[in-house]
Amino acid sequence: MKFKHLISLLLVLMFAFITGCSSAKETEQKSAAAPEKSEKAADLILATTTSTQDSGLLDVLIPEFEKNNNYNVKTIAVGTGQALEMGTRGEADVLLVHAPEAEQKIVDSGDAINRQKVMYNDFILVGPAEDPAKVKGLTVPEALKKMIESKATFVSRADDSGTHKKELELWKKSSLDPKSLEAAYIEAGQGMGATLQIASEKKGYTLTDRATFLAQQKNMPDTAILVEGDESLLNIYHVMQVNNEKHDKVNTEGAKAFVEFMINDDTKNLIKEFGVEKYGEPLFFLFED
Repeated sequence: MKFKHLISLLLVLMFAFITGCSSAKETEQKSAAAPEKSEKAADLILATTTSTQDSGLLDVLIPEFEKNNNYNVKTIAVGTGQALEMGTRGEADVLLVHAPEAEQKIVDSGDAINRQKVMYNDFILVGPAEDPAKVKGLTVPEALKKMIESKATFVSRADDSGTHKKELELWKKSSLDPKSLEAAYIEAGQGMGATLQIASEKKGYTLTDRATFLAQQKNMPDTAILVEGDESLLNIYHVMQVNNEKHDKVNTEGAKAFVEFMINDDTKNLIKEFGVEKYGEPLFFLFED
């Protein structure tokens, strides 16, 4: 009996030894097949307009960038004016914005470098589907004049964003003062998604980029596109690095990598296809080379 117990004990010990060796070998193989990252991902601060966030585009692009680059992107989605201010103060590493004239100023000041054209879409005037001011199909100056005459409610972002800058530019070019609407001119001071919601609730008109409107339209079924296609409504996006020669805490390598990512062919294909499956049309367009 003792002999049988001894044999059983030896068999158990042999099995444990073989299993242990096998597990060690398997662990070693796994380690060799999946090497660890050599260093922790560095933070990269992206200051951008709310339209890239509200449209859902960044939800597609940022994971793709992080997958192929050892950076952790911290996105700050604000009005373009605020994003540019962050750049001039060195509080961001890279900017993705859509106010060309304001952008050029911080390039000229040396606060931003490596400015690259990325994509475009357009601004549109939207409002109640019943269109009380009767602006549908008019030119931009005609539509704004009609709104003034009818004292129609107009909701402005009023946040120094690219969209707000464009709105003020359109009023000025039309030789009209939106403040003459008095209480009917509502200054939201918020992002595009929130401004659209306010306009919908107030049965008012507003200027929006097409991408954000299409992404949010399901939440405002009674709001319609009323004025579109005017050359003055073109909406151009640029990406640029904050200049480390003026702001020494900037993540220069990360910013440069992000700019290169935004203009490479794979990213262009993602941008070109974004929105097609869901909305039947792309939300952003690429410039011809």
